[in-house]
Amino acid sequence: MRTWAEAERAEVRRARLRVSVLVGLAITLMIAFVGGIAYVVMVQAQETQVARELRYNARYGVPDVAPRCAWVFTLRDGVLDEGTLKVPDGFPLRGDLDAVRSSGAAVSRDVSANGTSYMVLTAPGSDDAVVQAVFDMRYLLADRWHLLLALGIAQVAGLIAAALIGLGVSRRAVGPLAEALARQRRFVTDASHELRTPIARAYLRAQLLAADLPDDQRGDLDALARSIRGLADVVDDLLLSAQLSQGSAGAPVDLAGIASAAVVGETERAVERRISLDLEDGGGPVVVVGVETALRRAVDELLANAVRHTPEGGRIAVRLRAGDGWVELEVADTGSGFEQDEAERLFERFQRGAEGRFGVGLALVREIVAGHGGTVRAVGHPGRGARFILRLPVAGRSSMAARERIGSGCG
Repeated sequence: MRTWAEAERAEVRRARLRVSVLVGLAITLMIAFVGGIAYVVMVQAQETQVARELRYNARYGVPDVAPRCAWVFTLRDGVLDEGTLKVPDGFPLRGDLDAVRSSGAAVSRDVSANGTSYMVLTAPGSDDAVVQAVFDMRYLLADRWHLLLALGIAQVAGLIAAALIGLGVSRRAVGPLAEALARQRRFVTDASHELRTPIARAYLRAQLLAADLPDDQRGDLDALARSIRGLADVVDDLLLSAQLSQGSAGAPVDLAGIASAAVVGETERAVERRISLDLEDGGGPVVVVGVETALRRAVDELLANAVRHTPEGGRIAVRLRAGDGWVELEVADTGSGFEQDEAERLFERFQRGAEGRFGVGLALVREIVAGHGGTVRAVGHPGRGARFILRLPVAGRSSMAARERIGSGCG
């Protein structure tokens, strides 16, 4: 998985590659199609011409002006006339002569001999004679080879041209997409910055108004304040997600400390709802390389998500396990759970599961974790709770890889 900005850049690269490949494939197929048609037409024309010459030679003999690539043999009254020209080894085909003499039906065949190919026609002649005409195909085969060589050269040249044309077309075609994605990211960043101040003011005013009202009139205003606070959280998530592409150097971060602080931060809300909240961290620091604010946001979101979906009297367990160069942070609850086939959709932006797990929170968690070289997955069962497992490389195993990922896409 990648951060939002990295995913955008990867999508642009894939789009350019797809356009280049499609353009190159189209040009290559066009050249191959035209070349294939030319080759088939040439072969058909050659074979038609040779067949016509064989019929002519069988009927009238080989003309004196013909090149020494054709021979005619005549079998009359059991006597074979091979003519005065030197004939190639293996000819005439006595078996075909005897077969035609017995059946009276013409026989045509291709023969490979003497390092070349021959077309042979054996047919009844005049005066009860049997005639066998032979044509050497070596020069025609050479022409075919030259054509194939020319087509191969054209194909290579076409591939090079297709690659260049495809690159130019892809840049022109995908350029607007890249610009649109960049503008979208800038808009999200700018809008988030501009919205934070008025949302904070509205939240503060709602709290001040609620403080001046009697207790029996304060409920609706408190609900409004919570809604404004939720809107502020969404804006913060969008801003952090958009800023993940700015780059920031990774530093050692104690994931156990982050988990402990997250549990402390949710303790009051858990007590109000009579939810048991436990932490199992092994009693020592677990150091990873990353950006503390981003990792803190990811852990806070996982724990807040568990509290939101755990009913009163439920239980939430935060477990931290380290080994083999990796650390796993698991947040398990006894809440409403979800269908396992919905697990991946929970990490998509603004996707709602059957139990209302939606927004950018879990999507942001995946982006943050992926930017730190780790993974996050969800396991759930309807009515039997859910588990979210965050897995990160500990410092010393993949520090360089994590720093590179963070420097290029997480800040």
